[in-house]
Amino acid sequence: MKVIRPLVFLLLLTICSAAQTWTPEIQVKTRAVGSPRISPDGKRVAYTVNDAVMNADKSEFVTQVWMSSADGTGNYQLTFNEKSSTNPKWSPDGSWLAFTSNRKDNKNNLYVLRANGGEAEQLTDLKSSISDFEWSPDGNWIAYAVSDAKSDDEEKNDKGKNDFRWVDENQKMARLYVIPVAKDANGKREAKKLTSDNRHVTGFNWSPDGTRIVFNHVSGPGANDWQSSDIGIVEVASGKITPLATTPSAESALHFSPDGKWISGIASDVPARWAQSYTIRAYPAGGGEPKVMALSYDAQPSVIGWTPDGTKIEFSEGKGTGTSIYEADVAAGTLKEIKYSGAVISAISMCEKPPEVAVIKRGAEKLTQISHVNTELMKMPYGKTEVIKWKSKDGREIEGLLT
Repeated sequence: MKVIRPLVFLLLLTICSAAQTWTPEIQVKTRAVGSPRISPDGKRVAYTVNDAVMNADKSEFVTQVWMSSADGTGNYQLTFNEKSSTNPKWSPDGSWLAFTSNRKDNKNNLYVLRANGGEAEQLTDLKSSISDFEWSPDGNWIAYAVSDAKSDDEEKNDKGKNDFRWVDENQKMARLYVIPVAKDANGKREAKKLTSDNRHVTGFNWSPDGTRIVFNHVSGPGANDWQSSDIGIVEVASGKITPLATTPSAESALHFSPDGKWISGIASDVPARWAQSYTIRAYPAGGGEPKVMALSYDAQPSVIGWTPDGTKIEFSEGKGTGTSIYEADVAAGTLKEIKYSGAVISAISMCEKPPEVAVIKRGAEKLTQISHVNTELMKMPYGKTEVIKWKSKDGREIEGLLT
């Protein structure tokens, strides 16, 4: 279940044209921030910082997890390794952070770390990389999606650099697993495989009671297979899968409502095609026809989650050169834009400053900057950027950025 908490994260990204004093070397050194996550009690923020590591032995980007209080004080680095640590997520009680890292055999595995620091513990030891994961509501399990492992011959060919591939041949399907956080009496953790048929898992979310997982699946990992996207629900105890949405639309589910009765999702036009419009839908968790929301401004909604009372679905969407946040009233099927003065949500900060993480309280107008990883770049000159508008030939207003 994903319920919107009192604090909403803003990830500020810059797309500024550089002034003459900017160089490729300086641009590479700009530290990218990402994956901002608020603690369950709203007091701390976990996020990632991406650095360019360039020396005689290495030339690559490395990501690490950082921590800060929600008022922007006390920033410090939480993970330290030659390899990246990414996608931090809080346990429901806020005492642990789980994250993925490729620190062993260059495979993205799952790790847990006490939120107050210490040594990270590896939960999985897989031959392929985890794409995403989610804590169960009680914090006892973690669900994750991982692709089928390569064969021994494929691994041998990779090591020998004989690693050419035919397009769409021997593709690896992503499966859904759950693994306990605590070890058993023998000091082990046994993962349980929940999907094994011809389904490539692309997303998932736990039910509030932790007994079911809703998941998106497509026919394969190919570039055009997204058009076959459907929704299923799997019972964690038995592995029984029940279809939720299998229509000609490309449908994907996102989050259970707080009471577990509804599942937010989006669905494409019919037939599904690359030039696409999407509508937000609320699917009855027990099956049946979904409630369809009104078409949004750009018809490209990105669902954030449910409001705590479970009556509305919040989503973000591009509007002109910025991003707006909206509420979809499930009962009425109507949409309402939420005004955040001066805020651009998960999108563009127009040449005001290099990328940083900030937070804002629901209904507030003032941002609180959390990270300060690009302070030195604030001294660099930036071009002046303004929004310009013009009419398209069909009369619709278009926005652009002029630097």
